[in-house]
Amino acid sequence: MKGIDPAIVRKVEKLRKELRHHDYLYYVLAEPKISDEEYDKLMRELQALEAQYPELITPDSPTHRVGGVPTKEFPTVTHDVPMLSLANAYSEEEIRDFDRRVRSLLPRESIKFTCELKFDGVSLSLRYTEGILTLGATRGDGTQGDDITNNVRTIRTIPLRLEASDSALLDCEVRGEVIMFRKDFEKMNQERERAGEKVFINPRNSAAGTLKLQDSKIVTTRPLKFYAYALRSERKKLKSHYENLQTLKKLGFVVDEHAKLCNTIDDVIEHWKRWEGKRDELPFDIDGIVVKVDSPDQQEKLGAIAKSPRWSLAAKFASRKAETKLREIRLQVGRVGTITPVADLEPVFLGGTTVSRASLYNEDYIRELDIRKGDTVIVERGGDVIPKVTAVIKEKRPRNATPFVFPKKCPECGSQLIRMQDEANYFCDNYECPKQVRERIEHWAYRGAMDIPGLGEAIVDRLVSEKFAKNIADLYDLHKHKAKLCELERWGEKSVQNLLDGIETSKQKPYHRVLYALGIRHVGAGVAQVLADHFSSIDKLKKATQEELEAVYEIGPKIAESIVRFFKNRKHLEIIHRLQNAGIRFESDKKKASGKLAGKTFVLTGALTTFTREQAKEAIELLGGRVASSVSKNVDVLIIGEEAGSKLEKAKKLGIELWDEKKFISMIGKTKA
Repeated sequence: MKGIDPAIVRKVEKLRKELRHHDYLYYVLAEPKISDEEYDKLMRELQALEAQYPELITPDSPTHRVGGVPTKEFPTVTHDVPMLSLANAYSEEEIRDFDRRVRSLLPRESIKFTCELKFDGVSLSLRYTEGILTLGATRGDGTQGDDITNNVRTIRTIPLRLEASDSALLDCEVRGEVIMFRKDFEKMNQERERAGEKVFINPRNSAAGTLKLQDSKIVTTRPLKFYAYALRSERKKLKSHYENLQTLKKLGFVVDEHAKLCNTIDDVIEHWKRWEGKRDELPFDIDGIVVKVDSPDQQEKLGAIAKSPRWSLAAKFASRKAETKLREIRLQVGRVGTITPVADLEPVFLGGTTVSRASLYNEDYIRELDIRKGDTVIVERGGDVIPKVTAVIKEKRPRNATPFVFPKKCPECGSQLIRMQDEANYFCDNYECPKQVRERIEHWAYRGAMDIPGLGEAIVDRLVSEKFAKNIADLYDLHKHKAKLCELERWGEKSVQNLLDGIETSKQKPYHRVLYALGIRHVGAGVAQVLADHFSSIDKLKKATQEELEAVYEIGPKIAESIVRFFKNRKHLEIIHRLQNAGIRFESDKKKASGKLAGKTFVLTGALTTFTREQAKEAIELLGGRVASSVSKNVDVLIIGEEAGSKLEKAKKLGIELWDEKKFISMIGKTKA
């Protein structure tokens, strides 16, 4: 380093190397070789040298573990490969069904599975460039997450620098789970209680909340641990997921020491049952095992559906149970008017957390179990996450307990409740019901939707209470009331202007985010993207029939019906019209598809031998075509694989063009999916 004594440079490098080595021994191997006092002495010496020679500071320095300056917000990052959620299985038969599906898609291949413990934590993606940690991001909605790199650097089980004999592994992505050990969580809560601070609910929620703190100096005091479970490198072809776990260990990560390579689904089930009985022996919480096809090549062939990979499954354990008393049955109003009954319980400790509320789902569920106020009930945590009442101990029922009668009016606004045919839930149909208004505005402002900073629960509640907002369109008229807003207690001109600026900036959000933000029932972020891809403007979507919607790949009858019903509501149309006038983007920026298949809609049936369904779909879309999930008069071509089903008969009746796999390959030519 120019102008600095080479001996100083060597000293700094030596200190860093020593500290990284001792971090690995202590946090990864749990085999410390020096005392805490000796470690702190080395750290202080390095900190002093870096303060004296700031030009020597590097991103992988162990001094970054102590946290930095608080950040105001987390930038959004897009994952190179989506972080999909896993499909769940709760029985041996469901696990065997997964095996059958995999083997039907890879009929002539030998398949092995890697089984890992399913940590009850928070997923994280790490990016390394030339061996240096350059990005740490949350899962977010699976497509986009938050850049929390400064917080990630404080977690001692995450290497800031990778040491690898194979240089191709120095540019890689590592995924894993951030967790807290139970004893660390309990100790932290005891310390918070002594200090008069609020205690945390459970280890998972504590880990999630810690990662989103804006002051990384606080994060460094929390006992977070990172377990790596996936490795991806664009420079090196990886052959086995199980071997990747061993590679991750060599790179300096903690991995699941109980991971097992299984040759048969029987081995998988044995491993699942074994850990269901042994989970309490672990120092951390798990709620099942994760089963993965071991070969990355086979994983790629199997592909994914909208939300989940076809090559992986979460095999969940049976729910934990506890007995408690039901104090009251209360009704909650959701953002689309759904009325949900909730059990108010005497607090009971269950699976690592205190439960005082539980789902009762709907009127039919309450009637089926004959749940009454004052009953002693059994509470379970479904998948060890969501509490629910699953049984009543009727011999402990009070004599004066009476059957629950579902109210006829909304608990929030007093409007008449309705129950749609073939639906289990009641709805409040009053679009201006205060509770719905608040929930819709909060959803609209949500980070994954229109992302309006500062428009949280408290601010929304104030805007609705003070009659500044009765719906989401009113947000874009708030600038007209700036003077009155500034007069509100604890609302200064600067905070009001920041809110108005955030609302104005939201006008730039893309069409698919707007569709999601509208809060149409059953239309999540993934479905909104599919709709935006197929209906390039809100006007086209408004005109779509149920049949046209169902013809879209991944759109089923329930979603289609919900969309049609949404656009029949006059109030919804008025709000969309106002949002259009305000400048919200209701058209897709995507250019019109071009290619030899442009303008044609395809349906796939039967098993293809050359492609997976996902690869065939991608090839069609690369050439401008669309893929629908069901046969209708709007479909141009049916592609037929082996053992084609009823879609073939329907296509013949409608006179739809038929292609076998050979013709399909000849039509797409050298297109690579």
